[in-house]
Amino acid sequence: MFRKTIDDDLWRIFRIMAEFVDGFELFTNLGPAVSVFGSASTKSDDEYYRKTVEISKQLVKEGFAVITGGGPGIMEAANKGASEGGGESIGLNILLPREQKPNPFVKTLVEFRYFFSRKVMFVKYAKGFIIMPGGYGTMDELFEALTLIQTKRIAKFPVVMVGKDYWKGLYDWMLNVMLKEGKINQDDLKLFTIVEEADEAVKIISDFYKKNNII
Repeated sequence: MFRKTIDDDLWRIFRIMAEFVDGFELFTNLGPAVSVFGSASTKSDDEYYRKTVEISKQLVKEGFAVITGGGPGIMEAANKGASEGGGESIGLNILLPREQKPNPFVKTLVEFRYFFSRKVMFVKYAKGFIIMPGGYGTMDELFEALTLIQTKRIAKFPVVMVGKDYWKGLYDWMLNVMLKEGKINQDDLKLFTIVEEADEAVKIISDFYKKNNII
């Protein structure tokens, strides 16, 4: 039977530190970037795949780098759009028991063993989040960002959810259950925006930073 020792935990600390150091060192001079999230199972003929490609192309034209989880589906679409648009296309790949291979459109790749250190990189270097339809991982990133903004642990930035039909049920639940029962307040529903089209998503992020003279 395997017995965990203090040495195991100490080596884990060093591995965690190494992931942070590698990420911080690589992205020190990155400039403004937008993190894009969504389902890894989205196929290339899906409308949201096509919209993600277009969103990323427009983002790089506006001067943003694009950061994804580096895998297939929506992540691939975002890296593809950024790469085809001539911009910086970054993949933060996670090492999983079922191997997730980086998609071929990633220009700058960083691999992580730990989800939490990877999540820090998504937030630390992002000037906005684009949330496409997705599953548990996408929800995790969405609510992580909303929680950090709500609690003022990070400065407010645009969180844009694309796909009105997809997100309607979640929004209705937040409005009619969470808000009604006092678990959130009205201002918390203003921390994100739901749109349908690619140009709407990009405009929200671009306008936010032009209005605030941040970039």
